[in-house]
Amino acid sequence: MKVVIIGASGYSGAELASLVASHEKLTLAGIYVSENSLDKGKSLSRLYPQHLGLLDLPLAPLTSEAFTDIQNNADYVCLCTDHKVSVELAPIFIEMGKKVFDLSGGFRLSSDEDYQEYYGFSHDNISLLNEAVYGLAEWQNQDDIKNAQLIAVPGCYPTAALNALKPLVDTDLVTEQPIIINAVSGVSGAGRKANIGTHFCEVSLGAYGLFNHRHTPEIEKYLNHDVLFTPHLGNFPRGILETIYVQLKDGVTQDQVEAAYQCLADKPLIRLLGNTIPSINGVANKPFVDIAWQQKGSQLIVMSAIDNLLKGASGQALQCMNICMGLPGELGLLSQGLPKGVKV
Repeated sequence: MKVVIIGASGYSGAELASLVASHEKLTLAGIYVSENSLDKGKSLSRLYPQHLGLLDLPLAPLTSEAFTDIQNNADYVCLCTDHKVSVELAPIFIEMGKKVFDLSGGFRLSSDEDYQEYYGFSHDNISLLNEAVYGLAEWQNQDDIKNAQLIAVPGCYPTAALNALKPLVDTDLVTEQPIIINAVSGVSGAGRKANIGTHFCEVSLGAYGLFNHRHTPEIEKYLNHDVLFTPHLGNFPRGILETIYVQLKDGVTQDQVEAAYQCLADKPLIRLLGNTIPSINGVANKPFVDIAWQQKGSQLIVMSAIDNLLKGASGQALQCMNICMGLPGELGLLSQGLPKGVKV
């Protein structure tokens, strides 16, 4: 399949471009930025020297001619753009008959009211919002992803939280009280655009988005449970670590908790660590979700770690593309070829 990436100069876009360019069943057909971007005309490897020789394509401006090229030369379109821009662009590419993978939050929530409250804009395409399939790769029905024309790639914080919590909620082990999620993300989660608040020398561990972070309604929607989510910005480049406090129902045993997590035991990109505490170093530059837990009576502490740019964005988008092609979701993420017996 031929893949085009819009917004390829950002951290997630560049990460996705490198995955696509290295993938044995995908071709990187074009990388684009906005017409007024200062990065247009530059090669992606100039912005990210670690990809020299792999991503030497120029970043093209998204002009009317670019739309024509995309219509003629692309199968998949990946949107690594601002949320509102994705809402504007997705219908155009869907009208072309392209399958769209949106890495923004433009199609993750349920209503215009949610977007006005948490994203600060009014959603202009509610019908398409209702048609989008949420691409939480280990949990979403594979046929739904294959058949969808628009896949909403989950957010980074929700990816860590949902994989850690759905086994417990889905097996009815948790009380109705809100689950407390304390999360820390590396600076790359704030994007590449210059901002004094995310300048590396200025970053000091601190909370933000209390009670109104846009990932709260996303977690609650797909978990079907109330949460109290508090994100923090840490002074490290990439990775997310979440410490989650769960109140179990009376009488829930350690064996029941362990049994609940076995639904993820055969997932290649999920690593169940038992009571071994995960770390940022364990997942940075890797495609995994590391999940661990420790229990004392009815209190359970769950820990979840991911790389925000891989499993939390580009890696999960690639999983969804693999699923759409009938390939193993992990292909191109574990540096392995096709398993024996797989036919394309």
